[in-house]
Amino acid sequence: MADVTQRAVDLYGGAVGLVPGGVTVRDPAKLRAEATDRLVWEAVFGDGDEREAARWLLWELGQVTGARPASINGLYLARGRGDVGGFTVPAMNVRAMAYDTARAIFRTAKAGKAGAIILEIARSEIAYTEQRPAEYVSVLIGAALREGYTLPLFIQGDHCQVNHKKYQSDPEGEIGEVKKLIAEEVGAGFYNIDVDTSTLVDLSQGSLEEQQRANYERAAEITAFIRELEPEGVTVSVGAEIGEVGMKNSTVEELHAFMEGYNESLASLGEHEGISKISVQTGTSHGGVVLPDGSMADVKLDLQALAALSRVAREEYGLAGAVQHGASTLPPNAFGNFPRIETAEIHLATNFQNIVFDHPKLPAELRERIRTWLEENAAGERKSGDTNEQFYYKARKKAIGPFKRELWSLPEEIRGAIAADLERTFGFLFEQLNVNGTEDHVNRFVQAPLQHHAALRPALVTAADDAEAGE
Repeated sequence: MADVTQRAVDLYGGAVGLVPGGVTVRDPAKLRAEATDRLVWEAVFGDGDEREAARWLLWELGQVTGARPASINGLYLARGRGDVGGFTVPAMNVRAMAYDTARAIFRTAKAGKAGAIILEIARSEIAYTEQRPAEYVSVLIGAALREGYTLPLFIQGDHCQVNHKKYQSDPEGEIGEVKKLIAEEVGAGFYNIDVDTSTLVDLSQGSLEEQQRANYERAAEITAFIRELEPEGVTVSVGAEIGEVGMKNSTVEELHAFMEGYNESLASLGEHEGISKISVQTGTSHGGVVLPDGSMADVKLDLQALAALSRVAREEYGLAGAVQHGASTLPPNAFGNFPRIETAEIHLATNFQNIVFDHPKLPAELRERIRTWLEENAAGERKSGDTNEQFYYKARKKAIGPFKRELWSLPEEIRGAIAADLERTFGFLFEQLNVNGTEDHVNRFVQAPLQHHAALRPALVTAADDAEAGE
């Protein structure tokens, strides 16, 4: 393994050296070159020791430069105290062309001094994009190195979701699968975890407390589990969810019922830090609603409810505020509303994927092969009455993993054109969400301790059947 690690270090031609327990960087400019591209490729597509050496080196280079996985918990608690505000953190699901997409994010963030940004992947996305947590972290660190981005990296496990159907037949087994995934994520550097037990809300119960009981009890149990996993010096930012995305809109009364039950349940398990944010449902759905012609239906977002939920979450429970899921397909004029009403965080995914799949530079021959593959391998995604355009729009995310190497291998001209459009989109969102300039807040409220990392070993975790989770 030592020889393999040295070969990885040698990619930088003397600009990087091994030292006891880690690395030293003699020429940081050399990290912003093709050697990092090769290292990231090896971390994703390499075999055995070569892959593990690449991942270890990327982690250690991130530690040296400051591009370290970190928890946003300190900043969120500061927001709960009223020390900061006026911005909404974008939590971006990086699915297709992950390296190029992440590089576009970091270029945008660096230009705008935007530090309060989250990069995330959901339980379901890990499966269909074929990105285990250790790989995902390596790609994001590599992208930051390549762009000279040196702020903490807020990497999030989005929708660590309990599958309702599996829970009904084997509750402890399903909770165990979620815990197994979270352990893998935290071990890889995901220091922000969204616990999603909202699938257990039972609206048939007579009281709000009973409707939310399984949700808050299991959320508290998983929170306590996360606290036992934390590396020294890290308090993972944990989020919970009171309403499943795409279902009924959340209310302040439901928030109270959840929080009172959650706090009591968590206290019964010992002295543990609680959640820092709460996800709610106010009218959106994952991926949006696609019409028969392939266009998107208008979204009726209840901003008044979102503002009230966020305010109560801050003022009464000390949280950063409410989190809005399923936001990427909203109309452009909607995004400025979120910082205005002090929404803590919004989740964005599908539109970035759309930019890749719908890009005019994407080869027509590849587009057609993807369609053919979906017809043969994702027929189960087609609902009765779906047009071909509706089926293709909803199913094409399932092609990201099988076509990952091919998308990563597109000519630089094509990848560059797609990345440029992604960058323009990120630039618009960062401006609308008012996160430009938030690096000062990050530097003030976030601690990212130095951590040397052993070689990471991936573990297989069953993915949720509900592949909609992840916007």
